[in-house]
Amino acid sequence: MKRLLIFFLLFLVSAILPIGCTAINPNGVERSGERILSIYNWTDYIDPEVLDEFEKEFGVEIKYDTFDSNESLFAKIRPGNPGYDIIAPTSDYVEIMMKEGLLEKLDLENIPNLKNVDPKFSHPPFDPQNEYSVPYQWGTIGIGYNIEKTGGEIDSWAAIFDPKYTDRVALMEDLRAVLGVTLIYLGYNPNTINPEEIEIAKDYLVRHKETIAVFAPDTGQTLLDQGEVDLAVEWSGDVFQVMEENENLRYVIPKEGSIVWTDNLAIPKNAPHKELAEKFINFILKPEIGAKISNYIKYGTPNQAAIDQGLIEPEDLENPAIYPTPDIFAHLQYASDVGKKISLYDDAWTELKVSMW
Repeated sequence: MKRLLIFFLLFLVSAILPIGCTAINPNGVERSGERILSIYNWTDYIDPEVLDEFEKEFGVEIKYDTFDSNESLFAKIRPGNPGYDIIAPTSDYVEIMMKEGLLEKLDLENIPNLKNVDPKFSHPPFDPQNEYSVPYQWGTIGIGYNIEKTGGEIDSWAAIFDPKYTDRVALMEDLRAVLGVTLIYLGYNPNTINPEEIEIAKDYLVRHKETIAVFAPDTGQTLLDQGEVDLAVEWSGDVFQVMEENENLRYVIPKEGSIVWTDNLAIPKNAPHKELAEKFINFILKPEIGAKISNYIKYGTPNQAAIDQGLIEPEDLENPAIYPTPDIFAHLQYASDVGKKISLYDDAWTELKVSMW
């Protein structure tokens, strides 16, 4: 009798639910096929508690992989998305990936928290309508240095070329960053497509190659912290993370200016769980979540609501190296996609590397 009753109930359920229907949890996320959100982000670039909170709130699991350069990200995604739902390209790489058709168009109706973002970040030159990306964190490229080794404050890109730091400077393993700040120091635009100007910047680096100890793949701050180098050209927040434990370290945006960048959340083409990815993006843009991330990793938040609500640690908000004053910000420039002219930078970078052998 009990078996007949169970069979009858199963028959009723199958008659009511359409074939292929999947159970939905209270947050609207499918339980079948939507249990894992796959994220590909920069190393050391989120508060782990944020991932735990999302998993609990939405009843899903997160698979979290990391990369150390935009080139690595691009190389992974370009041949075909291996299964990621969320990626975090920097400003110019959003533009590059958009042009190559590697990103899904966002349904902004699923991301109402975009309203929390400061307008100067929510309508960037590389994606003015936020059709393919939303800002995650922002910062600058500058010089991290050990003040005991320098003997005082430094304020210019000239320091990284100073013979007194022979074999004591870490440069980034990033051709646009290194050539870009060199171009700025020499008075040129970091986005120039003038072959002569790029050649001048490359030659200047070659002439001063004795100061270069290493091209560091997102590890310059660690080398600085461990005393392997005295100066490191690095992302701002990476240096601030190690500064918390090392009182001898400093960070400066050189007086000649530098590159400002925004890392962005985007959905790669053919992402398995696009709607869930948009839920994650919206979650990240909550003021308390955005603040938690920035307070943890020491980068600038683009979330104006987080700032207005007093959620950012005051010592960070008052630090002009993290949140530059308007006059400093006026000397910052975005790196932009230079299209096929990137070959000029590639060639210059190759020649610089060959000169090191």
